[in-house]
Amino acid sequence: MMTARSLGIIACASALAISFSPMASAQETIKIGELNSYKSQTAFLDPYKKGWEMAVEEINAKGGVLGKKLEVVSRDDGSNPGDAVRVADELVTREGVNILTGTFLSNIGLAVAEFAGKKQVFFLASEPLTDKVTWQNGNKYTFRLRPQTTTQVAMLLPDALAAKKKRWALVYPNYEYGQSAAAAFKEMMKAKQPDVEFVTEQAPPLGKVDAGAVVQAIDDAKPDAISMRVRRRPGQIRP
Repeated sequence: MMTARSLGIIACASALAISFSPMASAQETIKIGELNSYKSQTAFLDPYKKGWEMAVEEINAKGGVLGKKLEVVSRDDGSNPGDAVRVADELVTREGVNILTGTFLSNIGLAVAEFAGKKQVFFLASEPLTDKVTWQNGNKYTFRLRPQTTTQVAMLLPDALAAKKKRWALVYPNYEYGQSAAAAFKEMMKAKQPDVEFVTEQAPPLGKVDAGAVVQAIDDAKPDAISMRVRRRPGQIRP
């Protein structure tokens, strides 16, 4: 959840950025453009939105940041990279936001990060986990709040190794986050346990899991253990 501290970091970055522009410095507020997959990921993002709304209220009640009140202009990104870029552009060109933040899914975060780099707009990715946001596809205008996928998978590795299982089944959502998490897990496991085998990989489309088919495929492969990648945690081990 985006806390007052996290939003304060965003606002301070924005205040620093606009301080170099006389026209922007004259503004009474710091405008933050926020975009997220609210319609498709309500279970997580409804509480998330309540969190940043409370943070805005708390910060403004204390006088804002550098004497300026915060104003968040929020939009749904349609859970689609193309729509997200269009929304980001509207926030910058029509709404006149000073910086961008938000995004939940890694593929959306990557699209907005690319936009931020091209348009030279500060972007703080609040939720995307893929390493590419700040590494392979990174740029000097994009930063992140959360640990990246590789870091989170590394946190899981000691438990996976302690299970002492050879034959593994992998289950992960078939989009950027799931793909990168599974790849990192396989690479790290092979480095530490060379005889490891990955006997099946089940990669259902994001949000469209056919549990029966997945379970049947895993049962047919007869693994010793299962590693599941779900969106809100780096993975789960099931011996």
